[in-house]
Amino acid sequence: MTSVPDTHEIFDALGDPTRQRLVDWLVSEGSGTATGFADRLPMSRQAVSRHLSELERAGLVRSQKVGRESVFRPELSTLDIAKAWLEDRSRQWADTLESLARHVEGPGPE
Repeated sequence: MTSVPDTHEIFDALGDPTRQRLVDWLVSEGSGTATGFADRLPMSRQAVSRHLSELERAGLVRSQKVGRESVFRPELSTLDIAKAWLEDRSRQWADTLESLARHVEGPGPE
């Protein structure tokens, strides 16, 4: 990976439930192959490969050719980008809701 992926690409890739599941498996297991994942999913190896390619394009996984198969690993630094973005949005919403609550409650008794 040569450039930092933007959050739009990251969340676009994670918007698909199959890709979310693949990322979950890769994070928990450390690595995997399209063939191995296809054995666990109701789809062909080619379909799984397309999902993994989308994840790789978004910078969420990286692959290494080992013999005839590509081994995929999670790109944790990209997941950290997504996590930081979500945490920032969460803080913004908390601040906004706190401000709204103060406004609705009005000034306290003097």
